[in-house]
Amino acid sequence: MRYLHTMVRVTDLNNSLDFYCKKFGLVEVRRVESEQGRFTLVFLSAPEDVEAAKEHKAPLVELTYNWDPETYTGGRNFGHLAYEVDDIYALCDRLMKAGVTINRPPRDGKMAFVRSPDNVSIEILQKGDALPPAEPWKSMQNTGAW
Repeated sequence: MRYLHTMVRVTDLNNSLDFYCKKFGLVEVRRVESEQGRFTLVFLSAPEDVEAAKEHKAPLVELTYNWDPETYTGGRNFGHLAYEVDDIYALCDRLMKAGVTINRPPRDGKMAFVRSPDNVSIEILQKGDALPPAEPWKSMQNTGAW
């Protein structure tokens, strides 16, 4: 058995790609358009997994955009996506500067949570040992649900 991907339905593909790729740092590796099915699938990889993902050897996030409008509820109903990063403080800083709310700041130097435009919870984990607690993170409060 091998983990393949997590599918997330999105309501605005451009807004979601702006978040996942430009702000969060994932890379689009494959796209499927189905005029008959009236949907677009966009497969995203973590930067370190791009080459493996192209060979179907790394897990992906599949953004599913249905062309006919739908309302999706319960963005947390499946749990969350999780990514390991080299520098959790640098990523959280970049996300904040891009207008993304850090719902659970990395006060411990190890874990943070943000949400996508479609309210999907994303866990960010520091690779290896936790970074030493540092401001502004260690005194920052949680915002909303994560």
